Amino acid sequence: MSKVEGLAGVIATQSSISSIIDDQLTYVGYRIDDLAEHSTFEEVIYLLWNMKLPTRAELDTFKKELTGSMELPEEIIEHLRLFDLEHVHPMAALRSAISLLGVYDREAEATEPEATRRKAIRIQGQIVTIITTFARLRKGLEPLKPLQNVSLAENFLYMLNERKPEPIEIEAIDKALILHADHELNASTFTARVCVVTLSDIYSGITAAISALKGPLHGGANEAVMKMLKEIGDVDNVKDYVDKKLANKEVIMGMGHRVYKKGDPRAKHLKAMSRKLTKLRGQEKWYDMSVLIEEYVKEKKNLPANVDFYSASVYDCLGIDHDLFTPVFAVSRVSGWVAHILEQYSNNRLIRPRAEYTGPRTQSYVPIEER
Repeated sequence: MSKVEGLAGVIATQSSISSIIDDQLTYVGYRIDDLAEHSTFEEVIYLLWNMKLPTRAELDTFKKELTGSMELPEEIIEHLRLFDLEHVHPMAALRSAISLLGVYDREAEATEPEATRRKAIRIQGQIVTIITTFARLRKGLEPLKPLQNVSLAENFLYMLNERKPEPIEIEAIDKALILHADHELNASTFTARVCVVTLSDIYSGITAAISALKGPLHGGANEAVMKMLKEIGDVDNVKDYVDKKLANKEVIMGMGHRVYKKGDPRAKHLKAMSRKLTKLRGQEKWYDMSVLIEEYVKEKKNLPANVDFYSASVYDCLGIDHDLFTPVFAVSRVSGWVAHILEQYSNNRLIRPRAEYTGPRTQSYVPIEER
C-alpha cells in the first residue's frame, strides 16, 4: 500500500458540480469570473442544485421559496437563548442549531427527492436566520424577521444590523457568497459526502460539514487574517512581521492554497471589493496592509493570496463580528454541500478507504498480573 499524505492527488469520486482545472474554478462548467461579475447568489444556488441556470420564472419562484423558508421555529430561537452566549463559539452554536432543525422537522427522515429538496431550501434559508439571531441575542437584542422580496444577502445584512444595507454592501456580501459556494472536494464537502453515503439524512450531512468547516485550517482562515492585520497595526510594520513569521516557520494566514499553483482565481474579486469598501469606510489601511503582505509574501515565498485573504477586510467593513466570518462562509458553502449531498444520493456507494497499518505486529498478550 502506497503512502499518500492527506489524500493529496487521490481521485475519490466523480462529480459534475465544480471543477478546478489549470487554476480555473468553474461551477457546472461556468467560470467563476463570469458568475462573480454577472450572477447572483440565488442563481448560483439554483445552478449547483439543478445543474443548469434558471429562467427568469424559475429564479423568481426559487427566490420566493428561499425567502419563505427563512423564519426559524420558535423552539430553535429558545434553544439559542439557552446557550452560554458570552462564551460559545458561533460555529458551535450553528452546528447545534442545524442539528436541532432536524429534530423539529417532521420530514427529517423522508428520503424522497422532493422531500430532500424541500429540506435543502429550508436549511439554505434558515442558516442565514440562525447566524443573525445568534449574533443579536448575544448582544442583548431581539432577532428580526426576514424581509420579503429581497435577496439572501440583503436579508443577512438587514437582520444582522437592523438597517437597510447600502447597494455596495449587498453587492459585496452577494459576491462573497458566490465565490465561496463550492470548491470541489474540500474537507467539509468530503465530510458531508462521507456522512450521507450511509443514507443518513441531509441534516446529519450538513451538521458534519459544519463541524469540519469549524477548524482554523479550513473555514477559520479569514478570521485569522483579520487577527493578523490587527496585530500588525500599520503598513510600516508589515515587513518585520512577515519576516519574523517566516523565520519561525509560521504560516501567513490567507496566503497560498493546497490546489492552486498560480493563484486563487476568486481572490481578485474580493481584493477589488476590499479596495472599494475600505475607502468608503475610511479604513484604507486594511487594504494597503493586505496588498503589501500579499506582495511581500509572493516575493519571499512565491505564495499568492487566496480567497480568504481579502474577504477578511471586506467582512470587517460590513460590520460583521470577526468570529462570525466562518459562519458567513457556511451560509455560502451550504449551497455546495447540499449539491454534493444530492449528487451522492443520486448515485450512492459507500466510501470505505483502507489505512496502511504502521503499529507493532505479532505482540503476545501478557496477563495483567505480570505487567
